[in-house]
Amino acid sequence: MRLLTIKDLELAGKKVFIRCDFNVPLDEFGNITDDRRIRAALQTIRYCLDHECSIVLASHMGRPKGQFNEKYSLKPVAKRLQALLHQDVTLAKDVVGPDAMSKAKELKNGEILLLENVRFEPGETKNDPELAKKFASMAEFYVNDAFGVSHRAHASVEAITHYYDNHHKGAGFLLQKEIKYFHKLLKNPTRPFMAIVGGSKVSGKLEALINLLPKVDKMVIGGAMAFTFLKANGLEVGKSLVEEDLLDDANHIVQEAKRLGVKFYLPVDFVVAPEFKEDAPVKYVTYQEIPKDWIGLDIGLASTRLFREALSDCQTILWNGPMGVFEMDKFARGSFKLANYVAESYATKIVGGGDTADLVQRAGVDDEMTFISTGGGASLELLEGKTLPGIAALEIKDEDA
Repeated sequence: MRLLTIKDLELAGKKVFIRCDFNVPLDEFGNITDDRRIRAALQTIRYCLDHECSIVLASHMGRPKGQFNEKYSLKPVAKRLQALLHQDVTLAKDVVGPDAMSKAKELKNGEILLLENVRFEPGETKNDPELAKKFASMAEFYVNDAFGVSHRAHASVEAITHYYDNHHKGAGFLLQKEIKYFHKLLKNPTRPFMAIVGGSKVSGKLEALINLLPKVDKMVIGGAMAFTFLKANGLEVGKSLVEEDLLDDANHIVQEAKRLGVKFYLPVDFVVAPEFKEDAPVKYVTYQEIPKDWIGLDIGLASTRLFREALSDCQTILWNGPMGVFEMDKFARGSFKLANYVAESYATKIVGGGDTADLVQRAGVDDEMTFISTGGGASLELLEGKTLPGIAALEIKDEDA
């Protein structure tokens, strides 16, 4: 896959529209609790500043459903950007209204304008060409650096690209990095290659599992989705989360792994409780001894040791999805232990998905990972083998070369 990139563009002294992903978590007081996505965009922004560009930044936050909502304003983002860049960042009062348009027009070289949340406009999620045309009228160049929304055909991601030719649009550094890691991972990984897949539901990751199986040497299944596989094997899983309609699919994945010679690992023990509560009593049981009225909420220590042994010779590790309900301390131990074991490995370690990124950060091993993706849904769709609209719009076709 070859992409048009920011380095292919002659943007010195020009006006650039950069689509970023500043969809960051906020606490109840509107303070940013994790600015990883903002920091990830700085390389592209600074590159444009170094080339004396004037910059229009665009992003969404949350799902305001096409109308202004103070709760989803990008004010905290403008404030954090200002602190990180050590220069003024002007926040427009609207998206493509009179204020944004006049400020974009008057923008001087080296100045930065941040538009309000693009999803305040109902046309954004409808990929409205008229809204895209207004975005495009603000700048001579378009740069997509928002991997996290590149699986969406939205006005500021896909429709806008139709108003720029191949000499005036390209991928930012973050988008290039995301594609590089995931593309290399799926096309030519250094082996042995292990995928660790966790989370609550098989349904959300079924296509990714099927697409990954022929590409990996080992696959580890953890989190609540493991119970669907265990039940498919005829085992008692108590009141643990099971997707009954996917038992056949789970069986098919296990059989396909055998056929392909993929070493397939399921947890061998669990932390169980009668209910999901901080003060609930817990038991450590093997996978054959889950009580009928109890719920499995984390993998046990034997499972983490087993997975550690499986990890020991791997050269590439892809991790998507936690091993348990790590948000509650008493059910976080399995995920945290595994995070430390992955961190100790000399392999190329790629983390995909917001929960897993949050987990490795909370475990204090985020710096040990080779790459942490900023896009959960987008990375999952890449793993499923899908074409992402925001990326397809920047691909160099043979006739363009």
